Amino acid sequence: MTVHFDEKPVPAEAVRKAIQESSFLKGVAAVREMTPASRGLRQLSSTEIDALKAENNAAEDWTRVWVPKTFNPRKIIDCYFCGDVSLGEFRDKVVLDHGLQLGSGVYNCTLQDVSVGDNALLRNTGLIANYHIGARAVVQSCGRIVCSGRTSFGNGQHISLGLETQGRDTALYAEITCDVAAQIAADRVPAQVEAYERAIAEYVVNATSGKGVIEAGAVVQNTLKLLDVYVGPETVIDAAVSIENSTILSGSDEGVYIGAGAAIRNSLIQWGCRVENHAVVESSVCCEFSSVDTHASLKHSLWGQNSVLSSGECVNSLVGPFVGMHHQSLLISAFWPQGKGNLGYGANVGSNHTGKAPDQEIWPGEGVFFGLGVNVKFPADFSSAPYSLIAAGVTLMPQRVEMPFSLINVRAESIPGVSPAYNEIFPGWVLSDNIYAIRRNERKYAVRNRASRALSGFEVFRPDIVDQMVRARTALQNAERALTPARAAAQRAVGAVDAAQRPVYTDKDIPGLGKNFMREIARAQGIKAYTFYIRYYALKGLYFGVKFCLEHDRDLSKVLEPGYIGDHRYEHELALLLAEFPGLSVKAMLRELADAYHKMAHDTLLAKEKDDFRGVRIIPDYASIHLPAKDDTFVRITVQEAAEYSEEIDGLMKQIKN
Repeated sequence: MTVHFDEKPVPAEAVRKAIQESSFLKGVAAVREMTPASRGLRQLSSTEIDALKAENNAAEDWTRVWVPKTFNPRKIIDCYFCGDVSLGEFRDKVVLDHGLQLGSGVYNCTLQDVSVGDNALLRNTGLIANYHIGARAVVQSCGRIVCSGRTSFGNGQHISLGLETQGRDTALYAEITCDVAAQIAADRVPAQVEAYERAIAEYVVNATSGKGVIEAGAVVQNTLKLLDVYVGPETVIDAAVSIENSTILSGSDEGVYIGAGAAIRNSLIQWGCRVENHAVVESSVCCEFSSVDTHASLKHSLWGQNSVLSSGECVNSLVGPFVGMHHQSLLISAFWPQGKGNLGYGANVGSNHTGKAPDQEIWPGEGVFFGLGVNVKFPADFSSAPYSLIAAGVTLMPQRVEMPFSLINVRAESIPGVSPAYNEIFPGWVLSDNIYAIRRNERKYAVRNRASRALSGFEVFRPDIVDQMVRARTALQNAERALTPARAAAQRAVGAVDAAQRPVYTDKDIPGLGKNFMREIARAQGIKAYTFYIRYYALKGLYFGVKFCLEHDRDLSKVLEPGYIGDHRYEHELALLLAEFPGLSVKAMLRELADAYHKMAHDTLLAKEKDDFRGVRIIPDYASIHLPAKDDTFVRITVQEAAEYSEEIDGLMKQIKN
């Protein structure tokens, strides 16, 4: 049974909503309509022109310099004006880093067809042309800040997300989300793509401008080149190499920082992002509160909200939220909208070239962890193996894996009849042996999330993932029937058994194992792990169903009747509950849930204690500088939650008559 619970935005509707609500488009429209008259400006008097000349200023045509009614010529020094230049009032100081304040005004700059807002500070900049500088903005010590005369600031361009060659081409707009991009990149329904393209064309018309924009409160300093860029309010750009044909969305509580050595071209940078330390971003989208730093390279990709790319390289990929590439690693042609995974140092997830064309791809699943030095050969699909771990040093053949929460590790022995290229898979291992990681991830993502527009769910045990666990468990259970006497005899004949003479399974026996083999003991443990957490999910549903009935004065005797609660998710939980616990009473199932909470808390502690046991045997002072597992934050929270839920379940059970 597959149930789809997440309502995805209709791409064309999402674009049209952005057209109506976009602060970026409103800012562009305001500048497009701005004139000296609309700002209440006037021409200079002859006395003011003389005063400006006395301050070493010059103009191509003084009649095209516009000023407010209250204008102070002493705030303009060592400047040259070309074309139409509109100046604001310069009365207040602007605040820079570390509380430093400087007087507003325009000093030692060349301005051509520029409008400057009130109390802005422009100084020591070679050329500013065809730009609007907002109120309180700072532009200082820069080379060239120029608009070519007609730009859409990087909006409307097409990049192939998830494939280096054509096939997943997706048009970009400043507010695009991972969900919208994923639907266009992967669901190539002609009508949907055409509607999206029409909406994008309308968006681009609204985004096109003859002037660049640096909005109110933004700071641009020590930067060599700014060409055809929209700079959102409160953005800080400091010591960047160059930014070209790009949109930067920003705000007072969601400021963007672009720092030392950064180079950005044809890109869309969303609220709260950081690009610094010689990072390169080209033809890409950085979604809310993501970062690219320390010589990292992001090209032709969408980098999801809250994700971190440091030192590594990401090319032609669609990457979802909370993905970490903290070290030198490679990701090419990945379609990874669910995100929440990690690439360790030296991971090469980029074997997309077969010698014929770079047209292969990978679909990592949600939460997949690629360990140190992993090599992944394409094509590969782990979308039905969420939260799986690819151990350090593993080389993966092209394959599709459909076993959630698995460990894939290098083989420990040679088994006749099994290809030496096969690795060993342990279905459900993350659940049985490393539930700490799952508990930690759920809480970590919830705490660290700062994105407010593209919302991420943090729950791991939710309907779609539970459905994948059910399918995987069924495949493992069916292996006993699939391993016919003839197949078992054939295995024994070639020695395809482990040291204890138990059967060894491959994808010929169990679909979904990929190019890996599995031992009988791993099969049994996988079934056990999947079963526990499938039941945990269903029992939690009952818990909330009982609470709902008690809080809303509903007939509790009907809580196990399909359709009574009237909630789509509860129907999914209830179907599993009735299948897993046939004939069991509500009270008995609630006792099962209390026991499950305590077991999960115990398993979380054990998973973390493994580090302690190993560490003290290897590092002499390990115990003195590492918190013991029982004091770990996530362990303590899990244990505390188990106690609280157990107490609450006891209270619920007292209100149940039978």
